[in-house]
Amino acid sequence: MSETAFPGWHGTTIVAVRKGGKVVVAGDGQVSLGQTVIKGSARKVRRISPGGHEVVCGFAGSTADAFTLLERLEAKLEAMPGQLARASVELAKDWRTDKYLRNLEAMLIVSDGRDLLVITGAGDVLEPENDVAAIGSGGNYALAAARGLAETDLDAEAVARRALEIAAEICVYTNGNMTVEVIGAGK
Repeated sequence: MSETAFPGWHGTTIVAVRKGGKVVVAGDGQVSLGQTVIKGSARKVRRISPGGHEVVCGFAGSTADAFTLLERLEAKLEAMPGQLARASVELAKDWRTDKYLRNLEAMLIVSDGRDLLVITGAGDVLEPENDVAAIGSGGNYALAAARGLAETDLDAEAVARRALEIAAEICVYTNGNMTVEVIGAGK
């Protein structure tokens, strides 16, 4: 990359943990442009309720692109109430084949408390192994931390929070300003 090229947007870590009948999706709040933090309190984890069915979504990548995808997912869920996996597959198909959508740069982690899925622009709808998923700049750090912590006595929320804290200690594009959403049994 040349030094005059646009430095690019960085900064998001989203981690999801399923444990004890709950799914927790946590995200940091940092958005960076090049080496500058331009916002430290972004909210990258959101709850949507199409047709009365709650779904928690975390996103990494371009915010406008992620919101476009969340709107499309919400529309798919309204057409297929309570069928997150099916709606996610339909979104991924559209994302990959639609001339407009295929240029969107984002990734999603979504859960209805039952299913936990990662959706990518490559047409992937992935169920994570070991009930842990992570995306974004610090995603690999958070994933490794959460996988190790999931085997302890910590509950899902404590695992997600600590994994995000660990990622923030390592990744310069991740901060400790968290948004945490819990869905599933007991919620």
